[in-house]
Amino acid sequence: MPLTRPNPAPLLLVLGAGNRTYREYGLLHIAARHSVALLDDRPPAWAAPIVDISVPVKLTDNEAVAETVNRLAADYGVAGVLTYVENHVGLAARLADTLALPGNAPGAVEACRDKYLTRSLLAASEVPSARSRLVHDADAAVECQMRLGGPVVLKPRSLAGSAGVRRADNPDEVRAAYQLAKKAVLFGLETGGANGVLIEEYLDGPEISVECVALGNGTIHIAAVTRKYLSPEPAFQEIGHLVDAADPLLADPRIQDVATAALTAVGISRGVMHVEMRLTRQGPRIIELNARLGGDLIPHLVHLATGLNLPQITADLAVGAAPHLIPTRHQSAAVRFFFPHTTGRVTAVNTEPVAPWLDRFEWTVPPGSHVTAPPQATLLDRTALAVVTGPDADTCHHRLRLIEERSNVHIQAATVTTACVA
Repeated sequence: MPLTRPNPAPLLLVLGAGNRTYREYGLLHIAARHSVALLDDRPPAWAAPIVDISVPVKLTDNEAVAETVNRLAADYGVAGVLTYVENHVGLAARLADTLALPGNAPGAVEACRDKYLTRSLLAASEVPSARSRLVHDADAAVECQMRLGGPVVLKPRSLAGSAGVRRADNPDEVRAAYQLAKKAVLFGLETGGANGVLIEEYLDGPEISVECVALGNGTIHIAAVTRKYLSPEPAFQEIGHLVDAADPLLADPRIQDVATAALTAVGISRGVMHVEMRLTRQGPRIIELNARLGGDLIPHLVHLATGLNLPQITADLAVGAAPHLIPTRHQSAAVRFFFPHTTGRVTAVNTEPVAPWLDRFEWTVPPGSHVTAPPQATLLDRTALAVVTGPDADTCHHRLRLIEERSNVHIQAATVTTACVA
């Protein structure tokens, strides 16, 4: 494992490269200020020029990981451990704990991974959240729905990305939603977490995520608030996000209080955390806690809108350094994920649009791919993404509409060929 740069030790261990479309910017920012050793089942070629060392190791093999980490620690020293991949947050916490490096207690991280444990700890600390029950069959789910009353949401206990999450309003819908949640899979998360399905009360209101920086000693700094845009129910697919440096929610003390109380309740003390909430009539209530950076390019939006570099902040905290938390930009940034309007095979896409305010546009499914239209679609069915900037939220919304009008994907359905806007 020779180093590609002179004397870069001690190393910051990064577990998992993730998908290039959503993760390369994170690794680029981390490696800009730290000497990085990337540990991955199969380190991708695109990561090699970014990091100092790429180490192929099966991250689900605890013995192999321990051997690799001990060798790196002996040869170069290890300054910190981090991951931005949901699959590996527990492993990162355990390694940091074993090496006596900065980080969260492994139990706190697992409490975020396990949605049932999250709800239990929030309820015990009286943090505003959704009433929730863990069920193991459809009949129990129907019974819980009758006790909770009104619409409910069913979700897998340990997945992410809204996989298997559905609203249900009656017993038949509850049974169907239970089966969907039970069978849902996503990036192997279903094999590394606790089994079971949660049924929860439906929370009405806009959904946001709060990008929190836990600095220790109960201090939580809010770096940004992300407005989420969801697909029509009963699914809850995230179709876009917007970060506005002037968002009035940044000054709402209830957001700060609920985020701080929630992270404290599960034991989170250090790092960048992605806290999801719904803004109900009764105030903000917790949807989920994530012991990692937000996905879907949210850290990139935060950087474009505020100048705050969440990957670098994560890395600084992982090695015990003081992060930079003063915004240097004051604008808005947004991402939109395009989904197919019909189920079928992608036959062609048009050329990528160009505009000075268009930060990036990417087709995420090549011709020949099969895609499924909402409401059955998952994040794997996204056909394209666009990131725009602007002086305010309204301008970003307008620019995303322009991109949607200019970007077309052609999909051949089972019996007819249809041209649909991406």
